[in-house]
Amino acid sequence: MFGFQYYTPTQVVFGKGTESKVAELIRTYGGTKVLIHYGGGSVVRSGLLKKVTDTLDAAGIAYVTLGGAVPNPRLGLVYQGIELCRKEGVDFLLAVGGGSAIDSAKAIGYGMANEGDVWDFYDYKRKATGCLPLGVILTIAATGSEMSDSSVITKEEGLVKRGYSSDYGRPKFAIMNPELTMTLPDYQTACGCTDILMHTLERYFTNGGNMEITDALAEGLLRTVMKNAEILARDPQNYDARAEVMWAGSLSHNGLTGCGNDGGDWMTHKLEHELGGLYDVAHGAGLAALWGSWARYVCGDCLPRFRQFAVNVMGIAPEGTDEEIALKGIEALEDFFRRIHMPTNLRELGVNATEEDLATMAHKCAVGVNGAKGSAKLLREEDMLAIFRASR
Repeated sequence: MFGFQYYTPTQVVFGKGTESKVAELIRTYGGTKVLIHYGGGSVVRSGLLKKVTDTLDAAGIAYVTLGGAVPNPRLGLVYQGIELCRKEGVDFLLAVGGGSAIDSAKAIGYGMANEGDVWDFYDYKRKATGCLPLGVILTIAATGSEMSDSSVITKEEGLVKRGYSSDYGRPKFAIMNPELTMTLPDYQTACGCTDILMHTLERYFTNGGNMEITDALAEGLLRTVMKNAEILARDPQNYDARAEVMWAGSLSHNGLTGCGNDGGDWMTHKLEHELGGLYDVAHGAGLAALWGSWARYVCGDCLPRFRQFAVNVMGIAPEGTDEEIALKGIEALEDFFRRIHMPTNLRELGVNATEEDLATMAHKCAVGVNGAKGSAKLLREEDMLAIFRASR
C-alpha cells in the first residue's frame, strides 16, 4: 500500500426535504450574494428552482440566476458566469442540478478567485490558488462532483474536454434529497449509475498498492450500486434504492475508494473525454461503451485485480485459469450494462466513428495525458487507438 491524504471537507445534508435548509447553509458559509447556477428546464418544471428562490427571498439573501449548463458543460457558459458574478458582486455559488451544473460552477469559482483565463487550469498551464465558495443541491446521482475535487469542462474551439482537480473546488455543502432524482428519465438514471461504478473501478484496477479495507469498501459499493440500479430499472420511484445510489455516488468520487493505492488508472475516463468532446454523448453511456474494450486490452497486465473483481464483485466461480475467470468477470459487467440499457460498444452508443475520428481522438487523448497514462497498463497513443478500434 501507499501512504495517502484523505480530505473531505464537504458538509452533507441528506434526506427528504433537505433543500429547505439551503438559506441557513449559505449563511453558515458566509454567502451574502449568490449565483444560482443550473442546467435545463427540469429544475424549473419540477418547481425546485422556485422553491430555492422563495427560500432565499424569505431569508433576505440576494441572488442572480444563470441557467444553461449542459452535459459536457461548455467553457463559453463559464465565461458568462464569471462576467455575471463580477458585475453583480457575487460572493457565493449555488449549483442546483447534477455534475454539469456543479462542474460549471466550480470553473466559474476558479475564474472568480484567480486572475487570467480559467481555461489555463484545465489546460494544465497553471494551478488555481483559490475558488469562490460553492454549495450544491444535487438532482442526479452520477459524477460525485458534489464531494469531489474535480470538474470537467469542454472548450468549444477544437471540442477539447479536460478535467481539473483542486481541493479549492470542493463544495462547502451538499444537499442530497433522493426524492429530487425521481423525475429523471430512466436513461439518465442508468448513465448515472454507470458513472458511479466507473469512478470506483478506475481506482480499483491498479498495479500500484492496495489495502484490504479499501478493496472491501470498493467492492461493497460496486455490488450495492448494481443491485439498486436494477431495482430502479424496474421501480424508478423506489426511495431506498435512490438513496443508496445517491450516497454511493458521493463515496465513489470523494477519494475513499482510492485510499492506499497509486491514485488509480483513469484511462477509461480519459478516452471517454475525447469521445464526449467529439460526439457530445452522455458521459455514463460513453464509459459503458468503452469499458469492455479497455478491460480486455489491459487485463493481462493486471490479472490479479481482474480475477479478484470477477469473484468478489461479479460472483464468478473461482474455477479455471485466472484469465478465464477474469474474462468472465468482464463479460458479466457488460451483461449488467445491457440489463440497464447501457451500450457496450460505439455502435450501440449510436456513434459511427471513422478511422480518422478514432485517430483524432487517440491523438488528443495522448496529448491530454502528456503522452502516456494508466496503472492497470500504461497506455500510449497506439494503445488508445487500438482500444477505440476494438470498441466499434
